[in-house]
Amino acid sequence: MNRTLIFCILLLLFTDVQGARIILDRIAVVVDEDVITYSEVEERIRSVKSQFSGNEDGGLPPDDVISDQVIERLIVETLQLKMGDRAGVRISDSELNQTLQGIAAQNQLSLSDFRVAIEADGISYANMREQIRREMIISQLQQGFVNNRIEISEQELKNFLASELGEAVIADEYRLAHILLAISEEPSAEEISEIRSQALSLIERVNDGESFQALAIEYSAGQNALRGGDLGWRKPVQLPTMFADVAQEMVVGETRGPIKSGSGFHLITLSEKRGAQAEGQVPQTRARHVLVKPSEIRSDNEARELAENLRNEVINGKDFDGIARLHSEDPGSALSGGDLGWTTAGIFVPEFEAVMNSLEPNIVSPVFKTSHGYHFLEVTGRRIEDFSEQFQRNMAENYLRSQKFEEELASWLREIRDEAFVDIRI
Repeated sequence: MNRTLIFCILLLLFTDVQGARIILDRIAVVVDEDVITYSEVEERIRSVKSQFSGNEDGGLPPDDVISDQVIERLIVETLQLKMGDRAGVRISDSELNQTLQGIAAQNQLSLSDFRVAIEADGISYANMREQIRREMIISQLQQGFVNNRIEISEQELKNFLASELGEAVIADEYRLAHILLAISEEPSAEEISEIRSQALSLIERVNDGESFQALAIEYSAGQNALRGGDLGWRKPVQLPTMFADVAQEMVVGETRGPIKSGSGFHLITLSEKRGAQAEGQVPQTRARHVLVKPSEIRSDNEARELAENLRNEVINGKDFDGIARLHSEDPGSALSGGDLGWTTAGIFVPEFEAVMNSLEPNIVSPVFKTSHGYHFLEVTGRRIEDFSEQFQRNMAENYLRSQKFEEELASWLREIRDEAFVDIRI
């Protein structure tokens, strides 16, 4: 017999024997063009069981129930991941690491200690890391697809804004710090006068620059004293009644009191404020500028010199508008006489904003350089624009969307599950 033929027969026999002895994995479920393997199902079941290993409320459901739930979850995940891949949803390693660090921090662990704890529970860190990546992809996909299905009508929005719940949702939040100077249950007039004088003295010390938080730790009898009197973020309805109206009138950094109650005299300071009214008042600046750019035929020094000459012409009485129209190389503003319109913080490069913010209105700046070239500018106006109503509408709409999200998500998941080809082989 040909020696090559004998070798091929032996090779085929060896491969067959080896194949019978070693099964790397098996297909558990077919989902459209994808498959879920037995090892994936078993790994997820182990993960579920480990999460409940310390549960004192009772035992786990039977294994077949857990298996069915896990398989169904994996089917829906596989469908979403496929959609995410087609939609180009990607999670970078840096995004994934940041999320893992956040999870570790919630458990008061470093990332390395978190990894040790995970593996001590019999869970593969690499598999868990990949599972977190999958969940992040799915979350982004759901936010996009499900939110596009949710509709909030104008009438629905108006009705919500007019309701008590709507008013509570759009209310600003206040972060107060508090000092309580306690009095006895049946105080004398002398004791009340003495404690009130102490409260007024503390206000003077705060106004003179002492730390309210330090004074709270030293003098307050309140439950939050050791946290510098910090009451955390609260809406007016969550504040003690005697503080709620006062807080809404205060500006950040202001201290009020003494406020008398049955337990003593209170001092409060407004540390921070956020929400529609707080953030809806947006400072805006209107400015105009001239830009001169270096180029292949104009050196950097020549560009700066031209900008200086043009500025001098404006200083000596020439019309800024005319100079900008003729010489500015900013295509977006030159035809408007260099006018940039009303703008908010963060629109321009830092060097430009720094000069603009430092100028008084109607003063022409010195020539300065940015990544775009050489500029000089003039601030023509400043104002505070009230966007609080739009902020409130956005807050209300986000709340209504969040209320509808879970119901719409469940409906969407049923649809993609029903439309898929699924063959469960377990």
